[in-house]
Amino acid sequence: MLDGVPLQVPAERRSLSAIRSYLDTLALEQQRLLCSFVVDGEPISPSHPHEPQRQFVRIHAQTIDLDDLPAEAIRMALEQTAKARSSVIDLIDLVLINEGCVARELWWNLARELNRPLLTLGFITQPLSSQPEGCASLPQLRKWQLQQLAAIIREVDEACWKENPWTLSNALEHRVLPWLENLQSCLELWRETLLAGVRAHAPARM
Repeated sequence: MLDGVPLQVPAERRSLSAIRSYLDTLALEQQRLLCSFVVDGEPISPSHPHEPQRQFVRIHAQTIDLDDLPAEAIRMALEQTAKARSSVIDLIDLVLINEGCVARELWWNLARELNRPLLTLGFITQPLSSQPEGCASLPQLRKWQLQQLAAIIREVDEACWKENPWTLSNALEHRVLPWLENLQSCLELWRETLLAGVRAHAPARM
């Protein structure tokens, strides 16, 4: 299924990689991009390598118009931010009941997820026509957030070596969590502004 329409795939396209490449080409021919690839109900990331021999039954794919890419990128960044926030909330308690070496590994695994929303914003390469009043541009926001994140990760890295596990837990609660909540608020404001601009330029219905 491509954009909700049943699609006949060429007989020689049998692997997930072959089918995905075919759908990518169809989308590009319509000046659109493949934004969603769901295999038997499981969303597959664009960067995820497909297993050549994987068995599957149904594929649902969605495309997006190039003009809608900024709003879609912000939506994805919001999802990644919400997921990271949930992981931090869980980790605040987990580091208290695990030994220091385990707590550090848990933190380092989480730290790799924190910059994903900012990387996703990197897909927005063109200046946007609308911008929230009093808000920094997306490139500037991304730059500031990266700088803040680097400083926060360094602080938490220091905290995770302290003997008292509350030091790491407090750093997660009072440094990482507020940063994610602030990022989420900024992204929500940006997305609302972009969607409002789209609605304002949409043709009026009779």
